[in-house]
Formats: sequence, structure tokens, C-alpha cells
Amino acid sequence: MKHTRFLSIFLLGIVCSLNVKAQSGEAEWLQQHNYPNNAVWQKTTASAYPIAVGIPAGLLVAGYATHNKQMQKSGWKLIGSLVVNSVISQGMKYAINRERPYEKYPLTIKAFDNSDNGKSFPSGHTSTAFAMAASMSIEYKKWYIVVPAYTYAVAVGCSRLYLGEHYPTDVLGGAVIGVGSAYLSNWLSKKIFKGSK
Repeated sequence: MKHTRFLSIFLLGIVCSLNVKAQSGEAEWLQQHNYPNNAVWQKTTASAYPIAVGIPAGLLVAGYATHNKQMQKSGWKLIGSLVVNSVISQGMKYAINRERPYEKYPLTIKAFDNSDNGKSFPSGHTSTAFAMAASMSIEYKKWYIVVPAYTYAVAVGCSRLYLGEHYPTDVLGGAVIGVGSAYLSNWLSKKIFKGSK
């Protein structure tokens, strides 16, 4: 419960310190690091949602096919963290209503996909990637799962910056929300399903 309270205070601090018009320092940084046509960053961004859906789906299919209850439970927990993450991040997007950098600075910041008219804070791709990384680290406490999962999540966050889709605080907020969603989902699943690990 202490972790949840700390996370809530931390998130509130981020939101309160967020300048909706965008900090000039963030915009300047993005202008200097804007690579909307970089294929590596485009593929990293494009892979975020398919991987986030594919991992729990794979666990569920394998779990039910082999009658492995623990694998089934892990798959459902991962889906739970994605649902919690989506509700929080989408709710915050519309509550905060921050313009994307390429909308605010159309002459100096170009985007990989400027057809996305969603709001900027927090980064949904980043929060999803971090929710999955944190969920995997909770379920499988092995370095060879945790390190690649978080490395990939960081890469997704970087891709959102370099492609001009988000400000650095959007990505930071998305990472915090994603990790918090995973821990909140895990805590809720323990309360709902007594005895789950």
C-alpha cells in the first residue's frame, strides 16, 4: 500500500509540474533530436502494441493448451495490467489535454505519424511497454527476462521522442504509469484471487 501511495504522490507531482504549453527546453531538445524517418525507431514504435498483446496471448494459448495453471494466471495478470494501464493513461490524456509537439511546433518538429490526433501526456506506447516490462518482472523474476523487457520498454520510449510524437515528460509519465499499473494490477489480483502469487 505504501508503494501505491508513493506512486500516486509521484504522479501528482509530475502532473502538477507539467506545463501544458510545453517547456521550451523540451521543445528545443526535440528539435535537435528529431528523426521522423528513422526506420529503426519507426519499427520499434510500431511493435509496441503487437508485442504487448502478443505476450499475454501467447501465455494464455500455451497455458490452456498444456493445462498449465500458472501460465494461464500469468497471462491473465498481464492482460489485467494492460487494462489498468489503458484506463489510467487514456483518462489522463483527456484530462490533461496536452498538444503533441508536432502540433505545437509544426515548423520545427516533424512527426513519424502526424495523423494521430490523440493527446500527448502521457505516452501510451511508453506506458504500455513499461506495463508489460513490469508485469513480466513481477511474474518472472529472472534477469534474462527483466533486463530485455525493460531495455525494450526504454527503446519504445526513446522512439516516441525521436519520432517527434511526445515530449520527454510524456515519456517519463508514461513509464511511471506503466510500472504503477503493473503493480496495481498485481495487488488487485491478489485481493480478488486470494492465494495468487
